[in-house]
Amino acid sequence: MRVSVVGGSAVGATEREIAHELGGRLADRGHTVVCGGLGGVMEAVCEGAREAGGHTVGIVPGDDPDDANPFVETAVATGLGHARNALVVMNGDAVVAVDGGGGTLSEIGYAAVFDRPVAGLDTHDVAGVHPCETPGEAVDYVECAVDGDSDGDDGVR
Repeated sequence: MRVSVVGGSAVGATEREIAHELGGRLADRGHTVVCGGLGGVMEAVCEGAREAGGHTVGIVPGDDPDDANPFVETAVATGLGHARNALVVMNGDAVVAVDGGGGTLSEIGYAAVFDRPVAGLDTHDVAGVHPCETPGEAVDYVECAVDGDSDGDDGVR
C-alpha cells in the first residue's frame, strides 16, 4: 500500500531518527512512502525507505520537481504551496504523522476528510490520531486499519 508520512520540515535528531526508522520499516514491508518531498521528517523517511530498497514519492509545493529532497524517487510538482497537503494525504491509503506543526495538523485534518487512518508518533493529540510508541507499532496499526481491523480485535471497530 501507499503510506503518507507527514511531519515537521525542521526536526531534531530524535524525530529524524524516528522518521528514518519508519521509512525503513515501511519499505521492508513493501509499502510506498508518500510525503511532501522536502526536508525534516520528509527527507528522513525517504532516506530510510530508499536505504531499505523502497519506493518514495514526494509531492512538492512548488513548480520544480528538482526541489524534492535527494531521497525522493518520484517527484510531483504542484505549484500549490501548502494546499498540496491535501494531495499528500489523498495519495496514501493511510497516514503516519511524526511530530509536526500547523502543516502536519492540516494533513491530519485532510486524513479525516478522506477517511484515512492515522498513526501518530509524538504528534498532535487530536481525535482520529492513534498514538503509537514506536515506528513498528505505527506500521502495524496502519496495516491493520487499512485491512479493516484498526484495533486488533478481529474487525470490530
